[in-house]
Amino acid sequence: MLRIGSVVLGVSDVPRAVAFWTKALGLVPRGEVEDGWAVLQPVDGAGGGVHLSLGRSETPVQEHPRIHLDLYAGDAADQAAEVERLVTLGARRVDWDLYPDDPDFVVLADPDGNRFCVIDTGRG
Repeated sequence: MLRIGSVVLGVSDVPRAVAFWTKALGLVPRGEVEDGWAVLQPVDGAGGGVHLSLGRSETPVQEHPRIHLDLYAGDAADQAAEVERLVTLGARRVDWDLYPDDPDFVVLADPDGNRFCVIDTGRG
């Protein structure tokens, strides 16, 4: 049976992306970080977790990406704290034009502009 082993993000600056995502998600590089490619994995190195691969890309960031990361927070307070932590690491808030009324998610962009969401999972 197949399973997702790695999610790949295109980035313009691999070392900068490694610095952001390792701090954001508590991942560590698997092997040497190259100028054009890096794979991040869980700290314990276990194969069970999803890896985040970062590859250099010159493709422009999509305003409404077809694929993005959803990062789960425990509740609204945890979500707010995580959003602030990620912003201090270099993420930026996105003025998202598709927010529903009373959303359970906050849209952010990493330092390369890749959109991702921080979800309040306490709402059920």
